[in-house]
Amino acid sequence: MKNVRLNNGVMMPAIGFGVFQIPENETERAVNDAIEIGYRKFDTAAAYFNEEQLGNAIRQSGIKREEFFITTKLWVQDYEYDDALRAFDLSMKKLGLDYLDLYLMHKPYGNYYAAWRAMERLYKEGRIRAIGVTSFSNERLQDLFLHNEIKPVVNQLETHPFFQQQAANAFLQQEGIQHEAWAPFAEGQNDIFNHPTLKAIAEQHDKGVGAVILRWLNQRNIVVIPKSVHKERMIENFNILDFTLSKEEMDAIALLETGKSPIYDDMDLLTVKGIGLHKIHE
Repeated sequence: MKNVRLNNGVMMPAIGFGVFQIPENETERAVNDAIEIGYRKFDTAAAYFNEEQLGNAIRQSGIKREEFFITTKLWVQDYEYDDALRAFDLSMKKLGLDYLDLYLMHKPYGNYYAAWRAMERLYKEGRIRAIGVTSFSNERLQDLFLHNEIKPVVNQLETHPFFQQQAANAFLQQEGIQHEAWAPFAEGQNDIFNHPTLKAIAEQHDKGVGAVILRWLNQRNIVVIPKSVHKERMIENFNILDFTLSKEEMDAIALLETGKSPIYDDMDLLTVKGIGLHKIHE
């Protein structure tokens, strides 16, 4: 497995497995399949409501804890300092782990300065190996690390052929922060798996469109965490290092950029309000 070195020296697998939108009653089985295939990096969140099932699969695998790289995320509702500490303890209890590899703030809303300082404390205490953020724009991310002690190691962003995040990618590389892609398949929007450009490239390599998208991201030095509940698709998503896209193919995919998300507009006031006020517990 190819690894990337985070800016604090921690090594993280370049290919992982996400459990977003996998129902609780399917998560354990899906993670068991992923572990059998060879995945060791897993990404969940308090807001996904399946931390416990992921933890069960990890513990029952018989594989040493240190071979896994586990990420979970803090929800906006718990961004006050003491709330963040309590939320972390609850996530750890559900996961059944004694340390976490990566903890991310889930969205750039609410009192994320207080949340970040709580995460810095947990990092210094050795309870987390690395801390980072999700969906932060360049200016919010820069403001965060300029006024805090610890620089994020990761920014997890919606990134796929229709929304390529080229400016963000350049900034993250400049600042030594790892770009990680959420929704690499655009959550199926714009009929992505049947896009003629992607299908033609996939046929050239005898691969599926999903593998081509993941390899395109990988060749841009972006970490991927694809999700699937189908074992054959999990295998395809994992085996992306046995072929290489040419410059011409990379350039052809670059032309698919639309400049906006097909999933949601994070500049839309109602969307931002809905996310910022969404509660995952009483």
